[in-house]
Amino acid sequence: MITVAAVVVSIWVAASCAAEPAPTPPRTCDGLREMSRPETIVTEAREDPGDGTTPRSCRVTLTVTDPVDDGAVTVWVYLPVDGWNGRFQGVGGGGFLGGDAERLLDPVRSGYAAAATDAGHTGPTADFALDATGDLSWPAIEDFGHEGVQDMTLAAKDVVRAYYGTDPARSYFNGCSTGGRQGVMEAQRFPDEYDGIVAGAPVINFPELQTGQIWGQVAMLNSGNPVAPCKFEAALAATIEACDTLGDNVRDGVIGDPLACRFDPGTLVGRATPCGPITAADVDVIRRIGEGPRRVDGSFLWYGLAPGAPFAGLHDTVEVDGRLEGKPFQYDVWWIGLFLAQDRNWDWKTLTPASFEAFFDQAVRQYDDVLGAADPDLSAYERSGGKLLLWHGAADFGVPFQGTVDYYERVQATLGAERTQEFVRLFLAPGVGHCRGGAGAQPADPLEALVDWVENGNAPAILDGERLDENGVAPATRPICPYPTVARWHGQGNPDDGATYACAESTRMALAGPS
Repeated sequence: MITVAAVVVSIWVAASCAAEPAPTPPRTCDGLREMSRPETIVTEAREDPGDGTTPRSCRVTLTVTDPVDDGAVTVWVYLPVDGWNGRFQGVGGGGFLGGDAERLLDPVRSGYAAAATDAGHTGPTADFALDATGDLSWPAIEDFGHEGVQDMTLAAKDVVRAYYGTDPARSYFNGCSTGGRQGVMEAQRFPDEYDGIVAGAPVINFPELQTGQIWGQVAMLNSGNPVAPCKFEAALAATIEACDTLGDNVRDGVIGDPLACRFDPGTLVGRATPCGPITAADVDVIRRIGEGPRRVDGSFLWYGLAPGAPFAGLHDTVEVDGRLEGKPFQYDVWWIGLFLAQDRNWDWKTLTPASFEAFFDQAVRQYDDVLGAADPDLSAYERSGGKLLLWHGAADFGVPFQGTVDYYERVQATLGAERTQEFVRLFLAPGVGHCRGGAGAQPADPLEALVDWVENGNAPAILDGERLDENGVAPATRPICPYPTVARWHGQGNPDDGATYACAESTRMALAGPS
């Protein structure tokens, strides 16, 4: 059943699209090569025959240039030849990858006309930050920040209109990590472009997060105490053991309510591991990683590793010439070396707590307006009729979910809790890693829940979660509850059956941050 609100949005979408001059529709894939659009070159338009899993589709590649600077983005648009569902889906990227064409296959299989962009540079590295002279390449940085996705969105909708002879009835954006940030950026900066946005593990405070990721390595370097991987693994296992039943009342290897976990790593001193006993110095590093980045005076900068999230990834150490030393996440070395130090040969081992603090402040000052997506005033997106579905794995190793909670609470503080609930919802998935993986129940289909919200007015009370086995079968289901509630087992029935859970209030502690 279509609600009055949905009808209003439909009218608005049609009016918005009608206001833009439509290119003459060639109505064939080959004909799209002749499509005329300002600052746009169609470099390829071909029909793909499909295979057993992917339907026949028209695949278009465009180059869209910026009339103000020399920035240029590649845009891929895939169009189902048959069975188009009338919807458009913008698809986000990950890490420093703006996006790629491979991510369009699943949307096309689901009947969407879909688009992605490289956001102005090729591949997943951060080399685009500097030009040939070693200066910051601001056109490329701005394309990665937010201009590339908008260029993609407008160009792709023109291609959809040209090919099908009509505008998409609804437009959705779907992304995780960098893709999540791209989606939140769209809601903030271009609120009229998408009816609904799924933003998973969004890197909302990009400068703070990207700089803060190297904090654990700074702590180990400064203390002269790199911690062996098996000690980190022991600390993780002990944390899960101590807090396993919080929130869900089930012992399943997943902390159901990480913000309620008060495990003291000091209890680990002297514990035996395959790489030696855990020392007080090891515990100090573990504690500092959990606290998160701090200034030299100890004051808060950003959030740390959540209880139950793995240390591996950001806090790796390796043995070199018989000595243990840190091995930072490559993206963090790129970020500080290229975007901040502007030195392709920057040595991360020169970091000190003082220089880390200086880089952190520089990052926020220099890049928040371009790469940050932390503006809590979503009133323009609310007026557009849009819906924003945020979700985050609570065992995310790289992007602490507390940052997403912080943003959601700031939106509530800006607009009011009840008003926010009408168009923004946040779901935390216990035990789920960065965008996927982990021991927890994975969100089955957040986009489907969003579509139902946008088109039928059915706001998601939960997200369906599945714990998949090695064959991709879901032997266990679990509801993923809206923040601040958690899924709690009734105490009767099979705990692998999601029907035996209800959303209940968390016993969490308040965030230790700026909120």
